[in-house]
Amino acid sequence: MNTEHYTRYEKARIIGARSLQISMGAPVLIDDMNTDSLYLAKKEYTLGIIPITVKRELD
Repeated sequence: MNTEHYTRYEKARIIGARSLQISMGAPVLIDDMNTDSLYLAKKEYTLGIIPITVKRELD
């Protein structure tokens, strides 16, 4: 995943969706003792390991 090509709205949606997944019990993909789901989602995003893709329609 290349994080350079996402708009700020896509970034917010990706992090929000991943944070919700973590808070609902999804496995965390990084080794961190922090339990804050938003923090973990942001860290996963910066590392580029969030298993979420964005589909765009081409006009």
